[in-house]
Amino acid sequence: MSDTSLRHRRGKTTLVVRGPEGQPLPEQPVTVAQQRHAFGFGNIGFDFVDLVGGPRPEADGQPFGGTDQVDLERLGELWLNLFNTATLPFYWGSYEPRRGAPDTERLTKTARWLAERGVTVKGHPLVWHTVQPPWLLGVDLDEVERLQRARIRDLVGGFAGLIDTWDAINEAVIMPVFANGDNAITPLARARGRIHMVRMAFEEARAANPAATLLLNDFDLSSAYECLIEGVLEAGIRIDAIGLQTHMHQGYRGEEQMQQLLDRFARYGLPLHLTETTLVSGHLMPPEIVDLNDYQIPEWPSTPEGEARQADDIARHYRSLLAHPAVESINYWGLTDRGAWLGAPAGLVRADGSRKPSYDALEALIKGEWWLPPTTMRTDADGTVTVEGFLGDYTVSAGDRTARFTIDAADTAATIDLA
Repeated sequence: MSDTSLRHRRGKTTLVVRGPEGQPLPEQPVTVAQQRHAFGFGNIGFDFVDLVGGPRPEADGQPFGGTDQVDLERLGELWLNLFNTATLPFYWGSYEPRRGAPDTERLTKTARWLAERGVTVKGHPLVWHTVQPPWLLGVDLDEVERLQRARIRDLVGGFAGLIDTWDAINEAVIMPVFANGDNAITPLARARGRIHMVRMAFEEARAANPAATLLLNDFDLSSAYECLIEGVLEAGIRIDAIGLQTHMHQGYRGEEQMQQLLDRFARYGLPLHLTETTLVSGHLMPPEIVDLNDYQIPEWPSTPEGEARQADDIARHYRSLLAHPAVESINYWGLTDRGAWLGAPAGLVRADGSRKPSYDALEALIKGEWWLPPTTMRTDADGTVTVEGFLGDYTVSAGDRTARFTIDAADTAATIDLA
């Protein structure tokens, strides 16, 4: 894919570089380096909950990723090398397995650790009918709704400033009709309706943190999701972005199909977030499987052939997504195969912590082709230098003095003081 397809991801800034006395620095060598992409390259950060926050004290607490401490330290290095946004787990059943005892401390520590390393943190999800606390069963519907509303306010308000992006409601298309075992949310959705559930999620979250970015998120990318979005917008409910899940355990869907998908949802004029993306490095799930959860096998190994295919697919997938101007972020669902959803070899890293070709392929894009490494430039006679690159945060240095700047538009100008 030619670089012209990513023109909307790039910009340039003309800097006037000034020294400690405020004077322009003519004919001065400076080093410019990119520090962060504006585009959201994300992954789940579930493993970090145990790494940073420590194991849950309750006997029934389980590590989210199933990895040991030594592995997690190495995985942290691999994770932070590529990703700038993290999705943390706030599933009601695991976050508050006992009523009144939420996992606030560990999630706060984890979110803060990530934020201190320049990572934007997202919470997932506020409302969902799956992974529900057993203590909610048998509660009358009015009380279920009251508790659900209180949970939204407590999470969004309590984490405001640390976590300002949330999947407000997850998989609302099937919420009223798909029980997925005993839970209290499906009956509530059946009684109140989808629009009511979406309104509850967004309006409670918005009231708790008006600055939050709130997503409608779903795996059902059929016309049913379009109908839901249209109903939500017609009802006057403000959503900030549309979440699209693309778990591709049955194989990469291809650029043409993905382009059609993105165009369908881009017509609402809202940013698109690819919230849950996977591509496997082993055999592909049989195409006749409708519900991916129905495919349960003892082992699903990563293979050399599968790893080569995954690397090629992930490069093609990311290139095509970045080429679409409506896409604002891509969140891959898991760094490692260990503890991966459905036991699939969908990670970018093998269970033993070694990098797959897919990790290398993604690194070659995010930190290679789409990245400006430390580069020496020279200011002109007026002390100006023009920097071109992908939208994001940069530094400019001269000697031991460094300043930060941002490329956030096609053509801008700024004055940089190297004090």
